[in-house]
Amino acid sequence: MMATDVHILLIEDDPQTRRFLKSSLAGRGWNISEAETGKAGLAISKELAPTLIVLDLGLPDIDGLMVVRGLRQFTDQPILILSARDQDIDKIKALDAGADDYLTKPFSTGELEARLRALLRRVSHEAVKRQSVEVAGLRVDFSLHKVFKAEQEIRLTPTEFRLLAILVQHAGLVVTQRHLLRDVWGPDHVHDSHYLRIYMGQLRHKIETDPARPRYLLTEVGVGYRFLGEEE
Repeated sequence: MMATDVHILLIEDDPQTRRFLKSSLAGRGWNISEAETGKAGLAISKELAPTLIVLDLGLPDIDGLMVVRGLRQFTDQPILILSARDQDIDKIKALDAGADDYLTKPFSTGELEARLRALLRRVSHEAVKRQSVEVAGLRVDFSLHKVFKAEQEIRLTPTEFRLLAILVQHAGLVVTQRHLLRDVWGPDHVHDSHYLRIYMGQLRHKIETDPARPRYLLTEVGVGYRFLGEEE
């Protein structure tokens, strides 16, 4: 995707933050639209269909979580939350509501741009639609349900493969524990977090060079897990 094809909508009520974000992101050649309320953001998103949405949770008219839910009624484009709310429960609520990633204020422009690039890669080529994904020597073949490291097959159980596949399909993004438990074990197991601890431990011992210092599978404490992409 060319930079000029990217259209980012900023839903942020603070003028200074909006100016800073617009200046930083437009410098990459991305097209930027702005909204200072949740209702305006929903209307602009419906009208312009942006590639990606950056959303503050503390809006003056409606709460950002309501905006996320409203957006998810008509678009599946990535939503990055940019908020001063830094509690784990806030992150979990936003991600479970339909947001794709969460960055707390204050933030570095480098990390923000890296998160946005990860989301844009997902827009350009959804990993789920590809037969094979390779990152830093680790190759996941979705069609064969096999995993290779340095061209040597790593034997995974069906459950281990499903867990890894979801994380790889969302490379660079945080996937909540609830999301993983629901999609791998089913809706009756969304509170069985010990399943994840056990299986993530098994996966790390199989694919990581040093399981204590993982390259691929990171824990986002209190929230979920993230598979690191190439640029991270």
